[in-house]
Formats: sequence, structure tokens, C-alpha cells
Amino acid sequence: MTRHTVPVSILYSTTGAYASLGREALAGAMAAISEVNADSSLAFRIEPRIDDPAGRAERYALLSEAAIRDHGCRHVIGTITSWSRKDVLPIVERRGALLWYGFPYEGYEASESAIYLGACPNQHLLPLFDHMLPRYGQRPFIVGSNYIWGWEINRLAREVTEAAGGQVVAERFVPLGSTEIEHLIAEIHQKQPDFVLCNLVGESATAFIAAYHALRETVPVPPVATCNVTELELENLDVPARAGHISTSIYFDDLDTPENRDFKARMALRHGRERRLTTSFVGAYMSVSILARAIADAATDAPDAIRGTVTSRLFDTPIGQVGIDPRTQHASLRPHLAFSDRNGEFRIISSAPAAIEADPFLVHALGKPALGKDNTGPVLKVIK
Repeated sequence: MTRHTVPVSILYSTTGAYASLGREALAGAMAAISEVNADSSLAFRIEPRIDDPAGRAERYALLSEAAIRDHGCRHVIGTITSWSRKDVLPIVERRGALLWYGFPYEGYEASESAIYLGACPNQHLLPLFDHMLPRYGQRPFIVGSNYIWGWEINRLAREVTEAAGGQVVAERFVPLGSTEIEHLIAEIHQKQPDFVLCNLVGESATAFIAAYHALRETVPVPPVATCNVTELELENLDVPARAGHISTSIYFDDLDTPENRDFKARMALRHGRERRLTTSFVGAYMSVSILARAIADAATDAPDAIRGTVTSRLFDTPIGQVGIDPRTQHASLRPHLAFSDRNGEFRIISSAPAAIEADPFLVHALGKPALGKDNTGPVLKVIK
């Protein structure tokens, strides 16, 4: 059987301020493409068009435009930061293409030209605060990267804290990619919050955790909680600095399910058994693999047909079966909470009982208390 070629744009910054995240996502996308192209039962193979915007705002629109216009790509797998996603969205909307976005984000967006496979706030921030507020206290110190993700997650964290009767001790921002965070550590030491919410990205997050550990070695400090720090950010830290942080994600390498065990075994053949997998890797992998199965079902890569296919069935993935809401084109996802150890691994301490339906505009979630009646569990709609 002669297999036709489907060109697909892969758009991640593998250099620049958050290059490690981009390299991880690219590895996940390429692992999925390798599996698709090795499957002789498929009538097509994927030809990746790989571009590196280098974390520069002006390059995302230019590169996505060129991939669609000059190389025939009707699907863009990529972008990490919210400002880069928002730069690409007008391009795919105008060109009739489809963006596949696999990273956690701040919500308040839904485009017919995007498939959202990353968690939105009711799938990351709200479960995290349902855990943190009753256990650690209602006086968080919040720090974020100075762009859309940091602004919006900080704002929502403040709303949830105040709705629960608490008060944010301080809210601070750091330029994206900056590692100058000593002033934050000094202020945290002075104000003694109940916990720290870190919404920093990439190298900024790693630098903050390292400096926070230096403070922790001199005085008792509360834990750092986060919606976006993964095993990747802990890799380059000294061993003691890796431990004691609380994160929420739809995927951790520690996830002990048949789907993840099978996935890790396959990835070990490609990357070796020592390689930890992260949500950045898995989000990009899922984007490619779900797209490929939708192309096989629809017998075309036309975005309108793919949109109808992906929102009308469930897909088997490393995180379990995933469904995509036809109203918002967001995935229903099961969040997990995990505690980091000295090996730089996140050990899962609790999981939602089932996948939570995405509520990107928080229409339902913020109309209810942030906490359950017993202050221990989320009041969130789940998909049975």
C-alpha cells in the first residue's frame, strides 16, 4: 500500500528562555510521529515541519504562517506560553488550520481553531487550592512570570483565597526567563506566609526553588505549591533542593496505571529506562497521536473533519481515555497532586476520582465554594 504524506507543523521553542520545556515537548511529538510512521496499517505518514521560534514573540506568527502557506501544514502542534498561543491563533483561524495545545494554561479562551489538551484552572489551580488552603493555611505568597499565565493564575488564586476567607500576603511578578529572584526570597522570609504559590516558568522556576531551598536550610519555611513545575525543573537542582514541593498535573512519571506502564515501556525502548517523562512530553505526544487517529477515522486531515472526529469519541492515551468537549474543544482531564522527593521525582499523593470536565471560563466552579463541605475535597463536576 502506498502511503500518502501529511505535513504537520511542530512549533516549540527549543532555544531561549524556556528551551528545556520546548525540547521536552519536541521529544514527545517526535516519539508519537515515529510510532505513527512505523504503523503500516495507516494509509498515511506524518512529515514534521520543525521550527524553533527561540522564545521570541514575533517569530511564532511568522513561522506558523509559513508552515501553513508554504508547506501545506493544516495542523500546528505547539506553543508553550500563552502569549505565543495567542500569537498563533489568529493565523490558524484565518488560514482554516488547527492548533493543538498541550500545556496547562489560565483558561478564559475557546477557539474553534484550537484543540486544548492541557489543563485549565478548574483542572489544576482549584484542586491544588482545595488541598492547600485547609491543610497549610489561608495566607499564600504568590509569585508568577510577568505575562498572561502569571497574571491570570495569580488573579484566580487571589479570588479563590479570598472566597475561602483568606488573604494573599503578597503578589509578585518576575520577567519571563529572569533568574534574579533574591528579593522575593527576602520578602517571603519577612512576611512568613502559610505557603508559596509559584507560577514561574522554566529557568525562573528552577532558580526560585534553588534560592528558596537556601533559605530553607537556615529557617523553617512553608512548602512551595505549583500548577506547572514538573520533574524537568527539578533535574538541575542540588539533591536536597528537589524535595518537599507540591505540584498538580494531569501526568506524572509516577502515575501507576496500565496505560502509563505500557507507555513508559515503549518510551524506554526509544529513550532508555532512566529517562523520566513529564507532562510537557506527554502533552505533545497526545497531540500528535490523537491527531493521527482522527486522520485515520476521518480519512482526511481537513480541519473541519478532524474537529468533528475528535469531539465525538474517546481516545486512549497515556493518562487514560480522553474526551474533548465539542462546545469548548477542551479535554476532560484527571488532575493529580504529587510531592517531590530528593530524587527529583513527584510521588502522587492523591488523584481526582475521575476526569474533570473542562470549565475554561469558570462558569460553574467559581459559583461554588472553593472547598468541599468538609474542606477537604473539590466541588467539581466529574465525568463518570
